[in-house]
Amino acid sequence: MAERTIRDIIAGQDLLTAPPQITVAEAARQMRQRNVGAMLVVEGGKLAGIFTERDALFRVVAAGLDSSTTPLQVVMTAKPQSIDPDQDFAHALAMMHEGRFRHLPVTEGGRPVGMLSVRDALGPELESFVYELLRQEQVSQILA
Repeated sequence: MAERTIRDIIAGQDLLTAPPQITVAEAARQMRQRNVGAMLVVEGGKLAGIFTERDALFRVVAAGLDSSTTPLQVVMTAKPQSIDPDQDFAHALAMMHEGRFRHLPVTEGGRPVGMLSVRDALGPELESFVYELLRQEQVSQILA
């Protein structure tokens, strides 16, 4: 079975982006409207950051900030890791697992072209990825 590339997965995706100056409240409204858990923050056509549900909860709500006046640039994750669209999806899954994040921007030349989510893993790669994790755990136990 040929492994899907990221480009295959993001084909036809309607990417949600925002400038760093919009408020957290407006970003949250747009995310709710589109039923997504993250948006890419773009400045000058380039990826500047990512804003996620987790950022809203930990960096805004828990910090006691006012979402109607706090701009994304204050609470976004700046300069997030990203991946090229021609990479294998298994590589993206490994990056998300190692980095402990659920969303991964897809960029070409610094410009955002898509977003991967752990929801995208509900395909053939998930089985392969889980198998590989179990295999690595077993090898570690044998060598210990």
